[in-house]
Amino acid sequence: MKVADKVRSPCVSICALDAGDVCIGCHRTGDEIIRWSRMTNDERRDVLVQVARREAKAAL
Repeated sequence: MKVADKVRSPCVSICALDAGDVCIGCHRTGDEIIRWSRMTNDERRDVLVQVARREAKAAL
């Protein structure tokens, strides 16, 4: 798989975990951040769905 085909990280270089172990920048959990480079594209897409939910919840 070419690098261009990989699902890109949602990292925005604001790296700080809140009390719930969720990054305030990209809304991934600490575990998701650690495992990101070993995930398949399908796993990454699943994480991005969770990221969108967390981001929407944080905006409330």
